Amino acid sequence: MVVALFASILAGTRWGDASLTPNLALDLEGGTQVILEPVPEAKGDVTAETINQAIAVIRQRVDASGVAEAEITSQGGDKIVVALPGNPSEETLDLVRTSAQMEFRPVLVMGAAAATPTDPAAAAAAAAQPTKEAPDGPSDVAYYVTPEVQAEFDALDCTLPENRTGGVPGDPDEAFVACDQEGLAKFILGPVEIPGADIKSATSGMGSTSTGASTGQWVVNLEFTGEGTPKFTEVTTRLASSAAPLNQFAVVLDALVISAPSVNEVIPNGQAQISGSFTRESAETLANQLNFGSLPISFEEQSVQQISATLGSEQLQKGLLAGVFGLLLVVVYSLFQYRALGMVTVASLLVAAVVTYGIITFLSWVQGYRLSLPGVAGLIVAIGITADSFIVYFERIRDELRDGRPLGAAIDKGWERARRTILASDAVNFTAAVVLYLLAVGGVRGFAFTLGLTTLVDLLVVFLFTHPVMVLLGRTRFFAEGHPASGLDPRRLGVDTVRYAGRGRVAAPGQQTKGASPSDVREPVAVGSGGMTIAERRAAARAAEAASVPPHDDPPTTVTDDPAAGRPEGSDR
Repeated sequence: MVVALFASILAGTRWGDASLTPNLALDLEGGTQVILEPVPEAKGDVTAETINQAIAVIRQRVDASGVAEAEITSQGGDKIVVALPGNPSEETLDLVRTSAQMEFRPVLVMGAAAATPTDPAAAAAAAAQPTKEAPDGPSDVAYYVTPEVQAEFDALDCTLPENRTGGVPGDPDEAFVACDQEGLAKFILGPVEIPGADIKSATSGMGSTSTGASTGQWVVNLEFTGEGTPKFTEVTTRLASSAAPLNQFAVVLDALVISAPSVNEVIPNGQAQISGSFTRESAETLANQLNFGSLPISFEEQSVQQISATLGSEQLQKGLLAGVFGLLLVVVYSLFQYRALGMVTVASLLVAAVVTYGIITFLSWVQGYRLSLPGVAGLIVAIGITADSFIVYFERIRDELRDGRPLGAAIDKGWERARRTILASDAVNFTAAVVLYLLAVGGVRGFAFTLGLTTLVDLLVVFLFTHPVMVLLGRTRFFAEGHPASGLDPRRLGVDTVRYAGRGRVAAPGQQTKGASPSDVREPVAVGSGGMTIAERRAAARAAEAASVPPHDDPPTTVTDDPAAGRPEGSDR
């Protein structure tokens, strides 16, 4: 797995744009800062809600373009500051600068999202048609769907994420080719008929019939302004008498079709209801998008400048130094506590570090992931999480050895018991990381991401490296015979020839206690008696004292449950 991972990265460096080091976030590398000032149609149009909605749209654009760890904030309540790590492309900067305008366009052609081959004969026939001087209306397919527009529609593949970044509105008086924001369909749209500024409000809720009864379905209620109502009446009058898809109008936001409902009847009062397979979340999202379209603002770019790292390489070096120091402490403790067995911990930590580095570098290449200083902190915390799994496993093995099992059986039984503990512990850590990632913002999400990632790596290493290595080591004489330097020396573990059997009882080596099966008998290891619990030491002392009493000539006594049989008899039984 490690070879395949790094082979992919090396192949990417040769034939792609991959790098052997992970990309760094804004706080460690610096980047480009763009300051935008909204330009409203009226002075009172810019509010805190307007700014927040604009920030949400810009963040959606940036995330869709593959740029991670970008910082988008408001400044002074009337400006937007966008900080992009590294050297963003001009296309990414255009996504930030472009205004998010909402518009209503009629649907002329609707098709599958994937690209389709162009029919040369059909294209030639369309090109041979005489050009009309003027359209018969916004839904005139013959006028607006030219051979060039048809070719653009055929070539567009909306299943590709890069074709759904939006941000580039088309000419309001010409046909426009656009993708559905989910990548499920693509459209040829007519000219703009209603701008987003004509929307008065949009709300989501449960639909109702004409009598007021609830339909049990989520809908979006749309209301137009006094200026927009007659426009919408005219549009619905034309579309209601047309066949599909000419009876649909597309709601376009940020150059993407967010909804394309069909018109069933003329709506003269400017109050429409959009229904369909909505959930509560999707209906609320569409309502918010429609409300954003009713607050049209464009952006004036005030400045574009390079910014230095807010923390810089010095803090990164200190963070890495802290990680190395913590790793050394774990290594020293492991070697002191587990002798040669501690080398398994060292090897497992090295494997975990290599796998983690490879995954982060791979994600930087294919997903645009960037490592921030909080992410480095998550990697440092992972050292303790990973070492904890090894300690749990080793202590389980040593417990089984103390109980008299040979090393091979101790490894099998110890792994069976430790595996459940490790899974439970890592499940808790991973759940905490997921919750933190979903609820947090900013750099805290970077910490949560690396914490969750390293938790999964911990499971991978323990199951596919540490345990198999222990099975192999258990077959060597050095570990199987309990060499003093192995970390499994029976004398240091407190294994004794007298074994505690529970409830104040002890058993001699190989002796089967009452209620135990023959498989429970374990081979003893003749060593000292250190490391016992208080109950074990007391039981062993009583057994030793009983064994040291000299024999006497009194006849043997047989004790039964019959009180009458309580007198000693002179039999030799």
